[in-house]
Amino acid sequence: MVIAIFFIQISFGQNKNTTDYQIADSNQATTIFIADNSDPLIVWAVNELANDIRDITGKQPEIKTTKSFSQKGIYIGEVGSALFSSKTTTKELSGQWEKFSIKKEKDNLLIQGSDVRGTVYAIFEIAERLGVSPWKWWADVNPIKKEKLSLKLPQSGIVSSPSVQYRGIFLNDEDWGLEPWAAKTFEPEVGNIGPKTYEKIFQLLLRLKANTIWPAMHPCTKGFFTIGGNKEMAQKYHIVIGSSHAEPMLRNNVDEWKPKIYGDYNYFTNSTQVNKYWQDRLDELKSANNQTIMTLGMRGVHDSKMEGAKDVKESKEMVDKIIGVQREMLSKTFAKPLKDIPQAFVPYKEVLELYDNGLKVPDDVTLVWPDDNYGYIRRLSDEEEQKRSGGSGVYYHLSYWGRPHDYLWLSTVQPGLLWFEMTKAYENGAKKMWIVNVGDIKPGEYDMELFLDLAWDVNSIKSDGLDGYMKNWIGREFSPNIAQDLSTVFEEYYRLAFIRKPEYMGWSQTEPTTPIKLSDFTQEESLQRIKAYDNLMSKVDALSSLVPEERKDAWFQLVVYPIKGAGYMNHKFLYWNLWATTSDLKQKENYWNLSAKAFEKIKELTTYYNNEMSKGKWNQMMSMHPRNLPVFDSIKANAVSQEPIVKTGSKLIITIQANKFVANKSSKNYKWQDIKGFGYSNNAVTLFPFKQTYFKTEKPSVTYEFVANETGDYEIEVHLIPTHANKFDHEIGIQIDQNEVKSFLINTKDRDKTWKENVLRNSAIVKVPVSIKTNGKHIIKIDVNQTGIVLDYIVVKSSL
Repeated sequence: MVIAIFFIQISFGQNKNTTDYQIADSNQATTIFIADNSDPLIVWAVNELANDIRDITGKQPEIKTTKSFSQKGIYIGEVGSALFSSKTTTKELSGQWEKFSIKKEKDNLLIQGSDVRGTVYAIFEIAERLGVSPWKWWADVNPIKKEKLSLKLPQSGIVSSPSVQYRGIFLNDEDWGLEPWAAKTFEPEVGNIGPKTYEKIFQLLLRLKANTIWPAMHPCTKGFFTIGGNKEMAQKYHIVIGSSHAEPMLRNNVDEWKPKIYGDYNYFTNSTQVNKYWQDRLDELKSANNQTIMTLGMRGVHDSKMEGAKDVKESKEMVDKIIGVQREMLSKTFAKPLKDIPQAFVPYKEVLELYDNGLKVPDDVTLVWPDDNYGYIRRLSDEEEQKRSGGSGVYYHLSYWGRPHDYLWLSTVQPGLLWFEMTKAYENGAKKMWIVNVGDIKPGEYDMELFLDLAWDVNSIKSDGLDGYMKNWIGREFSPNIAQDLSTVFEEYYRLAFIRKPEYMGWSQTEPTTPIKLSDFTQEESLQRIKAYDNLMSKVDALSSLVPEERKDAWFQLVVYPIKGAGYMNHKFLYWNLWATTSDLKQKENYWNLSAKAFEKIKELTTYYNNEMSKGKWNQMMSMHPRNLPVFDSIKANAVSQEPIVKTGSKLIITIQANKFVANKSSKNYKWQDIKGFGYSNNAVTLFPFKQTYFKTEKPSVTYEFVANETGDYEIEVHLIPTHANKFDHEIGIQIDQNEVKSFLINTKDRDKTWKENVLRNSAIVKVPVSIKTNGKHIIKIDVNQTGIVLDYIVVKSSL
């Protein structure tokens, strides 16, 4: 279920469009009846629901199996069960993928799914509507006791099914959290990420209505299939197993490919061994009865390009051959038509270049388009590609290890960016599979849930609905009493991180790793940013007393640690900046001490997270220095010259938010609209709907006004969100007053210098010099050549 539905209904109370069904009162809990011969996963989910009810009310519902409706109660089963054979909903659900129905019928509550997972999702829909968080175990959102418990439903009931067929997560870069926690704290008997850990992950996925896992695959982790019980656990929880762009045919290369045994991982020189390596995994799966999605193609052993090819042409030809060999293996091993064997191709990094140079991917294979690792989807299916029977999907990042800089510590992807990119993807045909790289899961709980809620129902959140979604999430996790205040805290937390992530505050880069240096923020900007974070941390402290005692551990991990961690990381660097740019010796000493204190505060927060929070349950989960990058160290006295640094430049006249246009021109039913909670401005503007369309003649435009009190030389800066076009051809035209229109191509190629700058600051900047010859009002008109271009804000500067 999407959070928004639940809390809107609770907030508005009983009305003629809703109905209540009593689950428990002070005397007893309603009996739950399960259709006879139900799948064990449904039985497990029913027991989870019964335990949820007991944890809230103290009353344990009785669970019975049945073939008929005999007495008042909650009836649960699949569409094909004898129990529901006479119900009208049977036809509505029959043959559908993961669809479910929840309806009140007289004194009974009927919960029915089109298949096993659909039924399980319906059960957890009930749990969530009763106030149970999907993060009950993973974030310690402990139940709050109630004497009476009732379920509020629409009069017509609920019928729901997924927008995206395969929805799941990729566990990645797990070296600093998930793997050490599993190995040393949660599952020491295995000493790695094993079946006990995966069981908890799979249970979380089902509560979030997800169905797919790309298992952890870094060198610190043993291959998923090499640990006994892992694949059996996936089978038990009906989780579909896939694998990343670097792991064809469900093989974990970094752990499973043994060069001393197999030789080089080079298809040009060692194809026989590589083929046997892939076939061995298929033979293992043939008898395992796991649900899988096979990733096709070939890259290097880990996240690197394929070995042995001289150039793009040779790589493309070899990958084409490899896909043919892999598909023949699949067909022969599983004795099925290829169209009935789920397969995916992920054109990640250099593989996208092969695809753009003519690599032919069979029609029934799902194209899984990646983002650029920083939240901006590199490519989407065009009109012809959208006709493919295999459809398309997206591989998206909430966490990343690599250049220009990692962001593995805190989860700070702005919800507006996530909403825009995934909604845009869906409108352009990405409906088959959505996978999100969640790193260690923690501390990415909120963004992960938002991603999966959109995957379940892409229309559940509108362009102005992210604030409401956040308030409802806060109400469920903590208390509706703090939803308004805390939502404004989180909105600013994400906005400040969109301007500059905590991990980027050292203005350093990785691969190669460079030392920290002073920021691009001026003294004034540094002080404003410090004040903004101080304000957030003060609000969090003030709200803490309103959080129920049962939720204090959840409060620390979901609110206190990310917000204060980000705040103190900013303090550490911004006070250092002020120290370096101040000549007053007393003030310098104060700034230095404040910078050092901020580092110690991060240490204190992290120690509490691992050792004291939740009685040590999450020990080893949180690292304050993932990959030991320079940005996480304390500042050393000799890190920079103590000579004052004076920044020169232009004088700011005015900043205009993109949604403050005075006129706009639409085209082809496309209209300008803002997205609340997106961009520096929190009101970035783009054309709706998002389907890819070019405008060759009548270009849509927006017009802005500003007042110049002096004549002279000015510079207009147009700040855009650094989104991508399939052909690198996003173009804007800028006209100042009646001057000629100047055109600018704004896309960047992955990994070039400008792209690195753009993703680190989440902004693509176009600068236009102009000579102002008259005082008073002036016009800035911006047109676009296609959809997908997002305007954030405009800055008008005059030369000093």
